[in-house]
Amino acid sequence: MNRLILEMQKGKRVKNTVLSAALGAVALIAFAVTTVSAENANVSTDIGPFKLDDGAISGAKKIELDEGKWFGEESGAPTYRVSPDGKVDFLTYRGFQRYHAECHVCHGPEGLGSTYAPALVDSVKTMSYEDFVGVVASGRIRNAGGTEYVMPALGDNKNVMCYLDGMYTYLKARAAEAIPPGRPKKKESKPKELAAFESECLAG
Repeated sequence: MNRLILEMQKGKRVKNTVLSAALGAVALIAFAVTTVSAENANVSTDIGPFKLDDGAISGAKKIELDEGKWFGEESGAPTYRVSPDGKVDFLTYRGFQRYHAECHVCHGPEGLGSTYAPALVDSVKTMSYEDFVGVVASGRIRNAGGTEYVMPALGDNKNVMCYLDGMYTYLKARAAEAIPPGRPKKKESKPKELAAFESECLAG
């Protein structure tokens, strides 16, 4: 778990195996998020879409593939990639599936919000990846207009945490209008690394 803290302090992405180990350790995740370095706090939260050299669009100007997921090279945060033919990367497609299985009851279809939960497509425009993970894992209470809104802590919910990167990239893609509303019509094949992570995470 010390590795989780060190990676977040250095502004590096949290590796799949670390996130899996973090399940059930909500308090430690929250501590790690609150100790993010000043350098990481200043990372741009641009959502794109940015056109890549191969004609695809993404949430970062430069991206790299690692363990079946696309990451912004500068931010280290997971991001979406949409091919020129409209195919969505599998992680983002999985995020669409799991968001609508676990989150849309409160936060609305497509992340557009409801009368008692904010529109996540607006939240991710300014919220860093680390803050997103921290809020989902540890929960949050906010007051607006004299009403208290409670986001429950979901750090021990594998049906959320094992798919959190995909939910994040899906919401970023929707916020940038990089993908249209509804179920993506085309998706890339499921990377074997991502399949292995899902199995390990759910079984752990």
